[in-house]
Amino acid sequence: MRILLIHSDYLNYNVKKETPVAEEIEEAKKQGSFDDSLVVFTAVEKDDENNPEGIVENLVKEVLKTNDQVQAENIVLYPYAHLSSSLSSPKVAVQILKDAEQALLAKDLNVKRVPFGWYKAFEISCKGHPLSELSRTITADAEEEKVERKPSKWQILEGDKITQIDDFNFENHAFKQLVDYELGRGASDEGEPPHVKIMREKEICDYEPASDVGNLRWYPKGKLIRDLLADYVYDLTVDRGAMPVETPIFYDLDNQAIYEHAYKFGERQYRTDTKKNLMLRFAACFGAFRLMSDSYLTWKNFPAKIFELTRYSFRYEKKGEVVGLKRLRAFTMPDCHSFCTDVQASLEEFSQQTDMCMQTGVDLNLDFEVIFRATQDFFDENEEWMYDIARKFQKPILLEILPERHHYWVCKIDLANIDALGRPIENPTVQIDVESGKRFDITYLGEDGNQHNPTILHTSPTGSIERVLCAMLEKTAIEINERAPMLPTWLSPIQARILTVGESHKEFAEELYSKINSSNIRVDIDDRDESVGKKIRNASQEWIPYIFVVGDKEVESGKFQVTVRETGEKVDMTADELIDEINAKCEGKPFRRLPLPKDISRRINFQ
Repeated sequence: MRILLIHSDYLNYNVKKETPVAEEIEEAKKQGSFDDSLVVFTAVEKDDENNPEGIVENLVKEVLKTNDQVQAENIVLYPYAHLSSSLSSPKVAVQILKDAEQALLAKDLNVKRVPFGWYKAFEISCKGHPLSELSRTITADAEEEKVERKPSKWQILEGDKITQIDDFNFENHAFKQLVDYELGRGASDEGEPPHVKIMREKEICDYEPASDVGNLRWYPKGKLIRDLLADYVYDLTVDRGAMPVETPIFYDLDNQAIYEHAYKFGERQYRTDTKKNLMLRFAACFGAFRLMSDSYLTWKNFPAKIFELTRYSFRYEKKGEVVGLKRLRAFTMPDCHSFCTDVQASLEEFSQQTDMCMQTGVDLNLDFEVIFRATQDFFDENEEWMYDIARKFQKPILLEILPERHHYWVCKIDLANIDALGRPIENPTVQIDVESGKRFDITYLGEDGNQHNPTILHTSPTGSIERVLCAMLEKTAIEINERAPMLPTWLSPIQARILTVGESHKEFAEELYSKINSSNIRVDIDDRDESVGKKIRNASQEWIPYIFVVGDKEVESGKFQVTVRETGEKVDMTADELIDEINAKCEGKPFRRLPLPKDISRRINFQ
């Protein structure tokens, strides 16, 4: 915010004409005259929208400080757009000025606010002393959180047993790392995690220097992995009754419900520089809520589940925080919203959604550490239910009890993986939202014949697709001394590779390729004029689960010695046996075709 403070003998103004953004005013406010006034000319800026409360607080402080020096009889807040070329939305500007007016009135001062959005003629006489003309830039600085909040209570929960953290015997190193990080005494966010090197080496994805930071380029192998993960979570949610939808990525912050939810969420907003005050979504919430608010709902429809795979969601993360697949400005978020009649009805759905999140750990071979969060009131009312949820994990989990509600949720569970540097990768989550039903005017006809607002569960069964892949790659870095690094067979871009000894074996390799490929297996042929040893090393570097050589012996016998990456064993197989084994490993998982030329000699080197 830019302000110009004038200590004046008098200020007179007259309203002339309204602009398209003029606020409605009564007749008496169309003119005003104030003697001995501290006139505060204000221009609310775009950046102020990130923390309007902090702007109001610091504006009031600056006005009070100046008025203590000049001792004016009146304080006049005068909107004056000409102080800045980067203006906020009119709605935000008016609200900030109204809030500042009320805050100053609470200090027993004579405060007047000149109407916003009107062309005005004004006359002012500046007193001319050294403090009579001052210009300031108001920001929401670190003092914005001065409202003291009682600290959360952190404990360890094992089923229904609660242990104080200092008394707990940590046997799981990853869980200890999670607890330390949450309590601010663990690993810092500095240093590049190992997955960044891996994602480049394996031609999965890389930074795009010609785009904004945190927006990646995806190579064919990486896009395939991403698409398979998206297919997986789509099937997971739809099989459990979710209805897929698609909604816009832009939303208007002049919409009051969207404005309130955006700031309640607390994430950094990714804005567009257009005539409208548009924000790129940070999740599918806005679209899902507006869709449901326009729908006719009754208690018989509940629980109703809406699923969207947001390609993309956007958060304006700080440049220094953006790293690899872990923290991005543009990412793919599977977002499921379950609408329930009330909080009690949401508890059973929460339990089922937690089961779904846990299933992703099994399917993706990821080990989750858990944080269970709730307000004190919610915990007191639902203590046994929380113990039941905790028992599902059959391991210690971190419990955070908030003394009062600061967010739209009263209870949430977060599942995280730990990276190779000891830092959490937040992935699946379930949250009970008690605000958005009312805020977005979502109503349903209850059994009692009255209209009610639903309780809403926010669920991301996997977390963002990019972070899922991040967690999987980080796990390979952690376990590199224990086993050969690899992705699950169903996610491996190339599941089997045929290595030819010479040109004479190419025809037989083509026949094998056709047979294996027709069985929904991603297979390719290393037909290059290289030694077999080099071909084997290259296949190993690409983490291919099954590789085998085709030479004279194999052509004659129809059997191959297959190197199985998962076990490190060499196993004699026929083509049918290989097909059966790979299909068994991939049973129940989505499949997509090989996104590359089948012959390696024809491939592009993207690095």
